[in-house]
Amino acid sequence: MAIPTLTPSERAAALADLPHWTLSGDDAAINRNVVFGDFAEAFGFMTRVALVAEKADHHPEWFNVYNRVEIRLTTHDAGGLSKRDVALAKAIDSFIP
Repeated sequence: MAIPTLTPSERAAALADLPHWTLSGDDAAINRNVVFGDFAEAFGFMTRVALVAEKADHHPEWFNVYNRVEIRLTTHDAGGLSKRDVALAKAIDSFIP
């Protein structure tokens, strides 16, 4: 079964619940940048997210340098933003103080 992308109104509602996330310029993804105290904190965060992402079979695109983690969520199978991205963003937010 195909995964549907969010409608514009669904995207707006999702972003209202995700204040630290921004919509990409093409409306196909959401992004968040997080800064931690050091590399160990950043890596620990990524490890926690990886376990949740693997269980959900939905994986972030991310980039890490020292204490910074840049995250991009999109559903490639849907060709854009889906409910899976919103759910993972909420899970990610739960790991950030």
